Amino acid sequence: MPLSQNTAKACGFECIYKLNCKRSFKFQLVYGEMKKGVLFSSTFLFCCLVLLLDCAVSLPLCVDSRAPFTPNKTLGFCPYNGSTCCNSTQDAQIQKQFQAMKVSDPACASVLKSILCARCDPFSAELYTVQSSPRSVPVLCNSTVPANSSQSKAAAVEDFCSQVWDTCQTVYITNSPFAPSLQGQAGGPQIKANATKLTNLWQSKTDFCSAFGGTSTNTSVCFEGEPVALNKTTTPINPPLGLCLEKIGNGSYLSMAAHPDGSNRAFFSNQMGKVWLATLPDKESGGTLKLDESSPFVDLTDQVYFNTLFGMMGMAFHPNFAQNGRFFASFNCDKSKWSGCNGRCACNSDVNCDPSKIGTDHGSPPCQYQTVIAEYTANGTGSQPSSAESAKPTEVRRIFTMGLPYTSHHGGQILFGPEDGYLYFMMGDGGGSGDPNNFSQNKKSLLGKIMRIDVDNIPSAAEISKLGLWGNYSIPKDNPFSEDKDLQPEIWALGLRNPWRCSFDSERPSYFVCADVGQDLYEEVDLITKGGNYGWSVYEGPYLFNPTQSAGGNTSVKSINPIFPILGYNHSVVNKNEGSASITGGYIYRSTTDPCTYGRYLYGDLYAGAIWAATEDPENSGNFSTNKTPFKCAHDSAIKCDSAPGSSLPALGYIFSFGEDNNKDVYILASAGVYRVVRPSRCSYACSLEKTSATNPTSQPPGPSPSLAIRWSNVSGYLMLLQFSSILLILLTLL
Repeated sequence: MPLSQNTAKACGFECIYKLNCKRSFKFQLVYGEMKKGVLFSSTFLFCCLVLLLDCAVSLPLCVDSRAPFTPNKTLGFCPYNGSTCCNSTQDAQIQKQFQAMKVSDPACASVLKSILCARCDPFSAELYTVQSSPRSVPVLCNSTVPANSSQSKAAAVEDFCSQVWDTCQTVYITNSPFAPSLQGQAGGPQIKANATKLTNLWQSKTDFCSAFGGTSTNTSVCFEGEPVALNKTTTPINPPLGLCLEKIGNGSYLSMAAHPDGSNRAFFSNQMGKVWLATLPDKESGGTLKLDESSPFVDLTDQVYFNTLFGMMGMAFHPNFAQNGRFFASFNCDKSKWSGCNGRCACNSDVNCDPSKIGTDHGSPPCQYQTVIAEYTANGTGSQPSSAESAKPTEVRRIFTMGLPYTSHHGGQILFGPEDGYLYFMMGDGGGSGDPNNFSQNKKSLLGKIMRIDVDNIPSAAEISKLGLWGNYSIPKDNPFSEDKDLQPEIWALGLRNPWRCSFDSERPSYFVCADVGQDLYEEVDLITKGGNYGWSVYEGPYLFNPTQSAGGNTSVKSINPIFPILGYNHSVVNKNEGSASITGGYIYRSTTDPCTYGRYLYGDLYAGAIWAATEDPENSGNFSTNKTPFKCAHDSAIKCDSAPGSSLPALGYIFSFGEDNNKDVYILASAGVYRVVRPSRCSYACSLEKTSATNPTSQPPGPSPSLAIRWSNVSGYLMLLQFSSILLILLTLL
């Protein structure tokens, strides 16, 4: 459950709202038994403030939460070619609906066609959903689009809602989409009717536009009679001059997870299978990572099989860990060495694969090595889970076990979705050059996929067996299989080669960003959406890939609608001396420590030759541009950084992963140690947004970036209103 919903319940309200809050909030408040007076007013205002701040913005999405795509053939009715949310079948259905309306007036018919076809708009999820309620028609722009709107153009857009009323108010429309719903609102089930006029259904233009209208702001869109087009930034977006790092630890770790209790602590794990609980040093304190290597939080090395290709690949702590103590580890095991390594082989008859025909890989038979997700607990350690400093390495529950056909490309990261609370599991294609069994495109295989499972509702053993699940979990009802019966129910996205480090944007949880390691040519970053197909092994990044003949059959180009990378780089761009490249995904930077990097996606290359900072323009469009970003260590770094031979860059070694703490500061986990991104001036990088003081550099926090400044300027208005309202309410309680 999202934070703001918890907050609302704690405040005694039931708040019906949309986290994806591009439009203004509209709350339905159900007051519980609360004391009147100062306590009520203060609590109420505090909750409203928190709810106003807890807001996310979406990206282009279709009404079914899938990503827009490019159809194989031009749509015959709706004017949406290129990126769209309609295929030819849906386009024909819209045409049939339009023809059934029997509109005789040409001007009104043109307007109605544009409205019906808005379901094909790449922003249709936003246009057709308000406060989580579906609508029969898109949000119609009911005022001139202001200058600060994401849709603003050189010429102001007129009031489209009024235009619809003026054009169609006296025209008969059969089964009008503008009929009031049974609940008397714009959305929901429609009253069946014969030919009606708008004046039969609504008393006035004001009532009509109150039901169907909406405004466009710098964070919202509305329909203005033509495909939504975002306005590109008018002023150039300059990339940060460089990333300033401080080294806070010498240890080498593969994963980092902020403590769910919101403190300045974090968990670090290595590939061998040990997890440590560490205290992060305060910024500007000169301190280092407080971590005792001799005393891990939990030691799973007896279960984990470790070598250069295998080990503990991920960890995740339940969103309610502070209360329930549940945490999860993703690792590899060797069935020849551990009886608990007993999963079904991913190469099986269900996916048209015969293990006996694969042969050995590095001397190992198929599925000797397996991937495991296991659950553990910090309960029973004599303290509350939030204060526990150790846990027993005893499995509470086996969540998932699957045998791997080859010895590489098995991903392994696990993450809890910040909004839905489900566990996401990133799995590679299983190995072998060019995905020789076409696992990534095989909808019955879990290889080359991102999975989404429910670990809070565990079916019975009989039900697990009946459903053919790979362990103790259940399937979220809205997984893509509900619409594509060919998909295995665990699958959230497909067509990946070896996803290495994914993250949710902490400010916009709908942005789920994954780096996917390429083969010989291209490293890519993908924006993951429900049911998305990211192309491998039909494509490697944006390039057509020609795999060898697959035992599992080859997938044709025309049979898929691939979603191409938002970012990436060719192998020839980096590390020419090594002759190879391997991407490491990072985070959309949301700390104010470096305000010139705020809102940019940071990612790197394993071989430490480059770090990139990618910028989205226009905001919320899903369109990114990227720049290779210089980086160096602060001269006053807590631990001195070594320089790479023959380079001005610090010697990070290999960049294994990135991390994010509860303050949204970003960390680099490298073979040479742990590094934190700090304010630019500590490396003499100029940043006009950074506020510093010559006498006390920590006296003021760094200023926000322009996008953050806009957000806070909006909030400041709310703060003034809340402050005034608070005084007024307190005075009223004294009467």
